[in-house]
Formats: sequence, structure tokens, C-alpha cells
Amino acid sequence: MRPQLRAAVTIGLMVAVTAAGPTSAQKPKGIVRFPILDSPASMSVHEESAVATEHAMMGIFNNLVIFDQHVPQNSEQSIVPDLATGWSWSEDGTVLTLPLRQGVEWHDGKPFTAADVKCTWDTLAGKSGEKLRVNPRKSWYNNLSEVTTNGDYEVVFHLKRRQPSFMALLASGWSPVYPCHVSLRDMRRHPIGTGPFKFVEFKPNEVIRVGRIADRRLAG
Repeated sequence: MRPQLRAAVTIGLMVAVTAAGPTSAQKPKGIVRFPILDSPASMSVHEESAVATEHAMMGIFNNLVIFDQHVPQNSEQSIVPDLATGWSWSEDGTVLTLPLRQGVEWHDGKPFTAADVKCTWDTLAGKSGEKLRVNPRKSWYNNLSEVTTNGDYEVVFHLKRRQPSFMALLASGWSPVYPCHVSLRDMRRHPIGTGPFKFVEFKPNEVIRVGRIADRRLAG
């Protein structure tokens, strides 16, 4: 039996760590450490099924839409925009159009555009030139016919048939948008995202480190 691994996620540069009680004070910088039960094979959320990867990397990325974190129980009614600014369905429920936020940058300074969304879901559907090493959620998108773009800031999902649950798939923690300009190989060891945390380091069986990006906000 494999011994419990001493892996941890270290989140640095926390904006505010506040203690409860009358002597509470804000701490502008600090480190939060917490153990995880396994050492992930990689940092690529789209290639892993272990929650250790998802939990450590969710702050690195953004989704198109996400479940409202202030609502205790997920439902279709609690889905809110993230990298998208909203969404609309065609009358027959087979075409989903999402306008995208402008002014968003990847952690390496490259602009986020609709091409990144198309690239991500073409890869998940197995239609891109570069293939995922493993693709555990490919079956999620069997009903996805194609993804098209209208300029840099609108993306359209075309479904083969109506699928009301499709939005819940996009809102899942397993559905981050990947950068088109970064290879899948690099995403396994040094992922680039648009989220409020930036990847710092991954030492298998030892530690995962991510750093808080000060004043990181998605543009409206």
C-alpha cells in the first residue's frame, strides 16, 4: 500500500488573511498550506481525473461560465458568466452563443480571445492537431458538432441536438479555457491561465505552489 504523500498546495501573496475576534487584523501577505491526498501526474486539468489537480489548479484558470460560489448548491439557475459576459440559445436549443470579455490577458501577457475557446473545445473533441495525452472527458462533448467564432470576442457552440445540461458541463471545475499559444506538453508542467492565481512550482510527491496576483480582475 502506498504511503500517504506529503504533498501540499502553497498559496502565496494572499490579499487578506483576517483573524476572527476583536483583535482581528489584516495581513497583506501570507502563506496558506494545506495537504492533498495524492500527487497528481500533471498540472493539466483536461488530462487528469484526480481531484488533486483540479483543486490545486482551479484558481489558475477561468471558465466560460461557472457555478455561483455564493450559492450553497449547484444548479442550472446558479450558473453565472466568467470569461463570457452572458449567453443565449437559438430557438431550437442547438446553438449556444457566448460573447466574451475583452481586455483579459493570460499570465504571460498574451490576449485572451475566442480562438482560445475554440482551440480548447476542438482539443477536447479530438479535432485539433495536437492531442491530449489522455482525454477523460471527451465523451462529455459527443453532442458537440463544432465550435465557431465571430471575431475575437464571440464564440458559438453548435450541438447536434438539444442538450439542456450542456451549460452545467461548461460550468464544471473540469472545464477551464486553455491558451491556444501554449503547447499541451507545457501545460502539464507549467500551466498558463487567466485566473487570480499564477502557477509557480510543481514538485511531484512534494509540493505545488501558486501565487496570488494582486488586483487581478476580469475586465467587464
